[in-house]
Amino acid sequence: METTHSPHALALRCAPLPVVRIGFVGLGQRGMKTLERYTIQQGCAITLMAEIEQERLDAANDVLLRAGRPAARTVCGPEAWRSVCEADDVDLVYICTEWSSHCRMAVCAMEHGKHVAVEVPAAMSVEECRLLVATAERRQRHCFMAENCCYDRFALATLEMAGRGLFGEVTHCEGAYIHNLRETFGLAPSHSDEAKRRWMERSCASHGGNPYPTHGMGPIGWLLGLHRGDRLDYIVSLTTNGRGPDAMAGRVNTSLLRTVKGAGVLLQLDVMTPRPYSRIQTICGTEGYAQKYPLPTLSTRETGGVLTADEALREAARYETSPASRCWLEGHARHVPNEMNYAMDARLIYCLRHGLPLDIDVYDAAEWSCLTELSEISAREGSRPVPVPDFTNGRWDLLHGHRFYTADSAN
Repeated sequence: METTHSPHALALRCAPLPVVRIGFVGLGQRGMKTLERYTIQQGCAITLMAEIEQERLDAANDVLLRAGRPAARTVCGPEAWRSVCEADDVDLVYICTEWSSHCRMAVCAMEHGKHVAVEVPAAMSVEECRLLVATAERRQRHCFMAENCCYDRFALATLEMAGRGLFGEVTHCEGAYIHNLRETFGLAPSHSDEAKRRWMERSCASHGGNPYPTHGMGPIGWLLGLHRGDRLDYIVSLTTNGRGPDAMAGRVNTSLLRTVKGAGVLLQLDVMTPRPYSRIQTICGTEGYAQKYPLPTLSTRETGGVLTADEALREAARYETSPASRCWLEGHARHVPNEMNYAMDARLIYCLRHGLPLDIDVYDAAEWSCLTELSEISAREGSRPVPVPDFTNGRWDLLHGHRFYTADSAN
């Protein structure tokens, strides 16, 4: 039962930040690429960076200097991240470390009055997800999970189409992360010593469910209005046995989810088979259908039939009208390496600068990330249905549909 006067973080607005001062934690492969992205974003400054290796800090400052930005202060060591959380000249702590550290760092940052951006998944257990939500609510700070697949061009267009009712009532969605990473993870016979050191391999190898659910679930969560008029009810999950010397070849996790209003979701993780890259991105409604992979396909109540390939993409482009789609198109015009990342970064900085609710909030982070643990529990226990918690404490129907807030919005 909801406590009437308890704080929440739905549509959270915080004081505008004219310039968003960013402190980076972790400058490995993902962190360095993120730093490079932010050198081209307006309205932000990189003030502090923390790492466990001094060489990476030196390389990161070289990146800033080559981009025409001033060098940032640096702190080095296993506990250096705490200095970023405590710093007076940091507004946003951006966490690019390995998965198991995300929650404790994000909580520490919010406890020190900072907003947080954290790589996916934001947490590895239901308990950690609850802690993120409780801290964000109590401290009234943003906890943004950097799920760039929400900003996929086709996903943004079909989100707009769904909002206009062009698919009718959406009853089923499918999403995935299908990417043959066997060589990258260091599990194949020809693996390198460098690949063997990668922590992501160890996490996937030891996990019995889907430890990387957010690429598939993020766009679906927005489209189904999770905690914005609907919420996840339960999950059923199955993981196939792997083969080969490492017992990992061919290993695939498939999960089915149901919302309280009866919509269904198929979610899959496959990084150990030769299948081509796919996130599936399927939407099924009472009056239409869309799918991005393997061939863009689109049918709505207005198309007069099924469109495929370039014809489907041209039709979808007619609905690139949201603020996020405009950011994607801006990134494309600027020839950035990845328009999804550009749109995500631009929207985050824009909303922080204008004191607006973020596109991805702490409830998104919790709802999508908790599937990491829940999928493993279900798969381990004979694919039994496992309830998905309501992280909003009964407030999941106070908002109605996902929204991209802008400074000129009425509310």
